[in-house]
Amino acid sequence: MVGFDPPTRTFLLTTPTTAYALRLVDGPGGVLPRHIYWGPRLGLADAAALPTWPDAKDDVLGVELPTESGQQFGPSGLQVRFDPTTSAVEWRAGEHTIEAGHLRITLTDRHYPLAVTLHYRVHPDTDVIERWTELHHTGAGATPITVDRADSAHWTLPVRPDYRLSQVGGEWSAEFQLHRDPLPIGETTVAGRRGTTRHQNNPWLMVDDGHATETTGEVWSTVLAWSGTFRLTAWRTLGGQVSIGGGAGHDGVSIRLEPGERWHTPTLAGLYTPEGFGATSRAWHAYALAHVVPHPDELRPVLYNSWEGTWFDVDEANQRELATIAAELGVEMYVVDDGWFGRRLSDNAALGDWWPNPDRFPNGLTPLIDHVHQLGMRFGLWVEPEMVNPDSDLYRAHPDWVLHQPHRHRTELRQQLVLNFADPRVAQWAHGWLDRLLADHEIDFLKWDMNRAFTEAGWPGADDPQRLWFDHTRALYALIDRLRADHPGVRIETCASGGGRYDLGILARTDQAWASDNTDPVDRIAIQHGCGQVYPALTMGAWASESPNPLTRREAPLRFRFHVAMAGALGISGALREWSAAERAEAAELVALYRQIRPVVQQGELYRLTPARVEGTTAVQYLSRDGAEAVVLAWRPIARFAQPDPPVRLAGLAAAGEYELVGTGERRRGAVLAHHGLPLGLPAGDHASVVHRLRRVG
Repeated sequence: MVGFDPPTRTFLLTTPTTAYALRLVDGPGGVLPRHIYWGPRLGLADAAALPTWPDAKDDVLGVELPTESGQQFGPSGLQVRFDPTTSAVEWRAGEHTIEAGHLRITLTDRHYPLAVTLHYRVHPDTDVIERWTELHHTGAGATPITVDRADSAHWTLPVRPDYRLSQVGGEWSAEFQLHRDPLPIGETTVAGRRGTTRHQNNPWLMVDDGHATETTGEVWSTVLAWSGTFRLTAWRTLGGQVSIGGGAGHDGVSIRLEPGERWHTPTLAGLYTPEGFGATSRAWHAYALAHVVPHPDELRPVLYNSWEGTWFDVDEANQRELATIAAELGVEMYVVDDGWFGRRLSDNAALGDWWPNPDRFPNGLTPLIDHVHQLGMRFGLWVEPEMVNPDSDLYRAHPDWVLHQPHRHRTELRQQLVLNFADPRVAQWAHGWLDRLLADHEIDFLKWDMNRAFTEAGWPGADDPQRLWFDHTRALYALIDRLRADHPGVRIETCASGGGRYDLGILARTDQAWASDNTDPVDRIAIQHGCGQVYPALTMGAWASESPNPLTRREAPLRFRFHVAMAGALGISGALREWSAAERAEAAELVALYRQIRPVVQQGELYRLTPARVEGTTAVQYLSRDGAEAVVLAWRPIARFAQPDPPVRLAGLAAAGEYELVGTGERRRGAVLAHHGLPLGLPAGDHASVVHRLRRVG
């Protein structure tokens, strides 16, 4: 709901439990939209009575979209150049509209042909507030306006005695490492400059009151729905004032806004909760399932991926054999990974030559697909549409289709170059072969990979070549949207060397994401812990892989590997033909267990009962939306001092309700489980794990 108080020009956005207020304020540099409140719910009269903050200062703090005008000396959300000598902006108020929870506030420059519309949107089922910005060059026949920075939003926090910043950082095979540190004075920027969001930083920030826990404390968080380069900045002054702003693009990239053109930024959503990090995560999960992820009511299938089963040695015969074994384990989706196309015998060649290898698949893919379907499974295929090997027919025919700069070396990573999807010819080519692939075959699932960062990101001959940093991502979105519209039964997993493109932008058009190429279950505990801070379990692909692990060479029991992977959308990868009969039987038993708990894990609410740790026990709980079922997963990679695990206190249960422990028949009251706890019963030693299921019976 959105309200407006005309005398004070105050706007109030109201969500189920929170409120956000801003006001149009006149100053020497024109009108400025200023933030005045973000916290627990309040009424419009109370919001209108609040003083403008900061009091009597024409300062960047509190400005909804700060520019480089007047005394706005902090991080700028809008940087434009009208001509070589003028970059300052002076706004006058335009119209505003309120429609079904969507507020638009338009400002126009006093002299130059630039209008900006600030967009705000609230929904009746979430406390998440969506914000984005639209620029409009209103001149006819005027010169272009250079845009050096166009943020989606800036959020101002109330003053608190202390602040702490939470973010995830990492690298390939070590994504989503959670860091919580005191927020320093000055500017702290989290950025991605590699073409996609990549592994080093994920596009979200949380700031808490310095003392928040999983269950208590104020937390303000912002999440950017964008899959390209980005920048988020938290700014803290000596006086204890904090703002968070950001959006798409990175420093040094500019575009020209042509006369009549409109430029839309991606959404930078914000959330306030007074109930700690756990409530923050659950709110983001619920928002993603209700407003972002396609088909949230569909349970993600148990899949088998052929990568560790055959590596590049892919042919129809060994894939048939693996598929038959996978079906016996209860797998629901069989996915052929890299190596099925062109002359793809290693990662040195054939990216771009998207037709079945005639030596490996002499009759094409159809016989294998039919075999998989006859076994009762769906069929999936690995693709990497945005890449090309120099050793490929495509590159030999179109060397100008890759990102490159004149007279400069073309850096190869993984023997690959990046195709320029911002070029309409390239995007149309990609749609053509993907559309034919899906039209000619009964393919149910695509694993869409993107294995390297941008280098030499040039587009010779383009009128505005730096637009490729934005237009590549937009073309990718448009391509996936078009394919999904034409092939509505196809489901897609996003992958980028693991978790290198895992964000709300790509999740709006894919069904799940590959969180990391690292399938070591010990490492995965931390990776999945960080991923789950914002992204729901339904989106997180997690494999039970080989032992020793192909990456880390660490050994772990089959049960432990499966139990860790059960925290997301379960997958399997490995040399199934070499598994013993006992291992296959155990795997089938574990798949059957996961399929029983899957509705609660994928669509329920997540409670982190303990910190994520390697030495000692990590326990998480999932609670069904109706509160009738709960699942507890617990893992102990390394045991210390032979000390028994204390009971873990469960969350979200009805205090007076009676719950049965499935499999044992034991019954306990919700109050007992919440205050005394549930004994985990983990076996002794390292790599211990357990799954508990509870059902309300009274």
